[in-house]
Amino acid sequence: MEISAQKRLMLFSGSANPELAAEIADLMSIKPGGLERSVFASGEIYVRPTESVRGADCFVIQSHCRPINFHIMEQLLIIDALRRASAKRITAVMPSFGYSRQDKKGLPREPISARLMVDMFAAAGVDRLVSIDLHSGQIQGFTSKPFDHLTALPIFVDYLEKTLDGPTTIVSPDAGGVKRAERYARHLNSYVGFVHKRREADKRNVAEALAMIGKVRGRHAIIVDDIVDTAGTATSAANLLIEQGALSVRLVATHGVLSPPAMERLRDSDIREVVIANTLPVPESANGFSKLKVLSVAPLFAQALKAIFSDESVSEIFLGENL
Repeated sequence: MEISAQKRLMLFSGSANPELAAEIADLMSIKPGGLERSVFASGEIYVRPTESVRGADCFVIQSHCRPINFHIMEQLLIIDALRRASAKRITAVMPSFGYSRQDKKGLPREPISARLMVDMFAAAGVDRLVSIDLHSGQIQGFTSKPFDHLTALPIFVDYLEKTLDGPTTIVSPDAGGVKRAERYARHLNSYVGFVHKRREADKRNVAEALAMIGKVRGRHAIIVDDIVDTAGTATSAANLLIEQGALSVRLVATHGVLSPPAMERLRDSDIREVVIANTLPVPESANGFSKLKVLSVAPLFAQALKAIFSDESVSEIFLGENL
């Protein structure tokens, strides 16, 4: 009896961001795996692969976006179904990782929700996790499973190199993001600065920019962040940068959550351009917003998933920047 050792790759997509999953599948020259999805009258989710996955290397793509708990649960159920159907290896691909901002305790008796997230995926049966531009790198250490942390830096740097028109300062909107700003500045040969802000521990989505550390007068400022949610931090920082003499302000953020009142704030702000990735679906409220530029991370994910499937280096794709 002869047993073939040929590996088989299968890609499944949840309902959150099917356009991104389809683009990744197209770049990988494969078709998304068949998946039956429905919702019971009670609100419970039903999923079932419509073809055999026995012995396959399965990738399950799902962006954790609104309604976020539904999409997280849907991905967990797809993973459980694949595990019970004898998939050989299951990789959870999360272009945006839910609850990543709750990665530590800020007040007594708070949960560390990001840790609970990785625990749930491990319990569901994943062998590996993949995400891009996590809110904090420490989330990788919340699980003993391999966790590939990608970065959208290559696509943003490539775009900025083509659009920059003078001396530039890369600005982190808070002290915690300085390392991210330094990485961008290294590739763009720019100065680095950060905004000192105050955030009330018992209030959500409320921040105030107090001071700018670094040189921005007579220079173009680019605010780089992982997430733009209600845009309060970004617009407050932009106003401060203009007051400090910046020639212009751009905002670059991987995950465009854009929760209300983000669009109103961005439209009324001095930010010249908002550049985000398509890790999340762009909300309808952003339609017709001329300042918005959306770049695709599908090529990055396609290359990374191919490398994972073939057991090759992922770091080489990102020149070691995927920390």
